[in-house]
Amino acid sequence: MRLTRAAIGLFPFLLCAADGGLQQTLKAVEARYNSAKTLQVLFQERYTPPGLPRRTESGKLALSKPGRMRWDYTDPAGKLFVSDGKNLWLYVPEDNRAEKMKLKESEDMRAPLAFLLGKLNFAKEFRNLEATPDPAGGLRVTAEPKTDSLPYSKVEFSVLPDHRIRQVKVTGFDKSILEFTFDAEQVNPRLDAKLFRFEVPPGVQLVEAAN
Repeated sequence: MRLTRAAIGLFPFLLCAADGGLQQTLKAVEARYNSAKTLQVLFQERYTPPGLPRRTESGKLALSKPGRMRWDYTDPAGKLFVSDGKNLWLYVPEDNRAEKMKLKESEDMRAPLAFLLGKLNFAKEFRNLEATPDPAGGLRVTAEPKTDSLPYSKVEFSVLPDHRIRQVKVTGFDKSILEFTFDAEQVNPRLDAKLFRFEVPPGVQLVEAAN
């Protein structure tokens, strides 16, 4: 499933909220992530293809700007998604193969998470912005991409009162749904550079994705 980079915009969730207050909220969320050098969270990933059962995976995500990230899955155990800032590797032990691709070519895959890489810009990417109170507190934001050439029709963000983004949900034009929930967020933790290096395990087939 290919999804392109995205950011979000918010409307006030209270009818009496002034535009100035909204802009302050947007800037606060942008500042939280765009200024962070490293980030670490626990994640749960849920993907529902059209007409098929939902698949749920989980693990720990570590990021170090610019462009370095490590999705370390505990379910399924051993699955790995690693970027060194230039290239990205996807390793699935049960397939006994690793796929390599250019980071720029892979941005579609994790695009709604542009905020994690310090590329959050609310006003630039979205239109038809709406926000309502979120059951978990804070705001539930719904937006559409400004361009119609992208393969998704809607993105939703759950923003907590402390300006953390707790959940991202993307609906594709094919009605597929990709949803991430984040917990235990740490901003600017110390991360070993070795986390963002990938070595092909012995006996594992390496496949380079075509451009």
